[in-house]
Amino acid sequence: MRAFLFPGQGSQSVGMGATLAQASRAARDVFAEVDEALGQNLFRLMREGPDEELKLTENAQPAIMAHSLAVFTALTKEGRVELAKAASFVAGHSLGEYSALCAAGSFDLATTAKLLKLRGQAMQAAVPVGEGAMAALLGADLPTARRIAEVAAQGEVCTVANDNDPGQVVISGSKGAIERAVAMAKEMGAKRAVLLPVSAPFHCPLMQPAAEAMSDALSYVVVKPPAVPLFANVTAEAQSDPDTIRSLLVEQVTGMVRWRESIGNMAQAGIEEFVELGGKVLGPMVKRIAPDAKVTSVVTIEDVEALAKEIA
Repeated sequence: MRAFLFPGQGSQSVGMGATLAQASRAARDVFAEVDEALGQNLFRLMREGPDEELKLTENAQPAIMAHSLAVFTALTKEGRVELAKAASFVAGHSLGEYSALCAAGSFDLATTAKLLKLRGQAMQAAVPVGEGAMAALLGADLPTARRIAEVAAQGEVCTVANDNDPGQVVISGSKGAIERAVAMAKEMGAKRAVLLPVSAPFHCPLMQPAAEAMSDALSYVVVKPPAVPLFANVTAEAQSDPDTIRSLLVEQVTGMVRWRESIGNMAQAGIEEFVELGGKVLGPMVKRIAPDAKVTSVVTIEDVEALAKEIA
């Protein structure tokens, strides 16, 4: 059994998708459709930069999705791979959940691009630059990270944002609280704490204005049942009901990404191979969670062709 995974923010880089677009008409069509939906030349920004502009949340989110979907579309159209036959589940890390739902047919590509552009803008607007922060606690499990966040809060927001794998948990919240957490992390059981270069404190209660913006936007969107179930970030369980998926996407903005549990639960459900489409960020996390699983990263046209051959 196989699951398709879609990466989240941080997997962007200048040059992403350029070589794939040269080799694949299906990939070029995806980039062109996203550009048209957004009314901006996002693919040129992806190819040429500048990096500072690509890193902006409102650009990074649709760009990462476009790259994942270009890889996926090359696989399905040119590699003739059918999602429902090739994979039992889809899952995405944070914004990657939208990529996963697009791949599974819950959203069309143009709608997905517009939702992620709005999501990026709303997340950036929710907290003034410099007032929020995020940090990775390395060598810390979830209970340790929660203790550190609780002690560091001191009346401010400081919560677990991403439970990524057994030794990497990300915290998010008010800048002062996160800095206190970093300072005390080692003495409270973490091996190391690193401030992350992000422009906003994602997946914490400070994102409530962005959650409300997404609730409004998603209320106008048709959500179709996915071709295969989605392992949702906030429940770490398989979901197929459109109304449930809609509400979980809203909850996800302020809620914790339960990635470690999601991968573990998929492995328990019989998934033996995890395929990351459009990135190489999730694979190492998966190996730390499910060491016996096969992990495949698909980024280049050669990767696409090799996976298509394996599935055929």
